[in-house]
Amino acid sequence: MPCQHRLSKEQRVFSVYGVTGHVFSGTLEEMNRVRESARSRASRSVDRDDINWQGDNLVASASGLNDKAVRAYRAMLPREIERGPLYHAGQIMQREVICLGINDEVGKAWRTLQSRGIHQAPVLDDATQLVGMVSEHDLLTAINIDTGKIMEVLGRRVGDVMTTPVITAQPITDIRRIAAAMLTHRIDGVPVTGDLGRLVGYVSRSDILRAVVADPPLSLWR
Repeated sequence: MPCQHRLSKEQRVFSVYGVTGHVFSGTLEEMNRVRESARSRASRSVDRDDINWQGDNLVASASGLNDKAVRAYRAMLPREIERGPLYHAGQIMQREVICLGINDEVGKAWRTLQSRGIHQAPVLDDATQLVGMVSEHDLLTAINIDTGKIMEVLGRRVGDVMTTPVITAQPITDIRRIAAAMLTHRIDGVPVTGDLGRLVGYVSRSDILRAVVADPPLSLWR
């Protein structure tokens, strides 16, 4: 019989994969403890300490929003806000994902990103296992671009410049928790992997935003 403290499949909603394979599975909180974010946020519009909810009332401190602005905002809110459906990664993810190979030349990788109109892509090894992510910024460390054309390429491959390990989510992961992982770890998207670690989709910031503005509205609270 399995130990009672073991996480259920529903709780193991995040994983981390690198060149050595699968290195972590667990909750968002556990992942955050493992992968501490070293950089602090450069700027903020409204500090979380400046705003808090007490029951159904929005309260702002004197150092935050002024009372007049808060009252105006509250006046715009409907008396009752219908709580819309929750969404999981499997419902909103992109199922056709453009991938790059770990041994692809950086010049080829750059042209792939540009022709597809994307800014980053998952990286697969020769066994088609996810091992990292590579972005335009990563590739620019090995190529020289002038007026949109490749002028000089160092003898490097995608595996030399990619970011690894990479955070992934399962199809059952609540997209609110994916959004939290993106903010905490400063990433623009999360690959979605199946039970065997195979890439099955990708969730970007745009995918989450589309779900937020969908009708009926997304429930953003528990």
